[in-house]
Amino acid sequence: MTVRAFVPWPDKRLRTACAPVAAITDEIRMLWADMVETMDAMPGVGLAAPQIGVMLQVAVVDATSDRSRRILLANPSVIQASDETEAGTEASPNLPGVHAEITRPKKVTVRFLNADGMIDRRDFEGLEARSVQHQIDHLAGRMYFDNLGRVKRDMLIRKARKAR
Repeated sequence: MTVRAFVPWPDKRLRTACAPVAAITDEIRMLWADMVETMDAMPGVGLAAPQIGVMLQVAVVDATSDRSRRILLANPSVIQASDETEAGTEASPNLPGVHAEITRPKKVTVRFLNADGMIDRRDFEGLEARSVQHQIDHLAGRMYFDNLGRVKRDMLIRKARKAR
């Protein structure tokens, strides 16, 4: 397992939709292992493959304080979202030094390929739901700040540039 380097914003890969995974192979399992190691080395609760330059629909999430509930996802998609929303702070290691309050559905149902290569469907709530949605955005070429209005988004990006 290897801790991988993050692709820095504004690298175009962070704005590119990822290719779906055809099957869960040893390469995908190794990628997941590296992604878990990389996620554990940062102060976040999830990681999507394009954040480390791999353009596949692969993500990992673990929102527990003791890192005891690893969720490995390939080709994830939200199939149902609650009307109830919740605001929370989001950030990205691809654009360090800044964060923003983002409102997302509090609960989501997600369909994905699991580590066994089977189509799975799981309900997520709270921080897990937020992280899964955040990772799915990355896989579609979106950043968390795309959920902000133009003025707030531009201010955040200017602040990040100054922080460099």
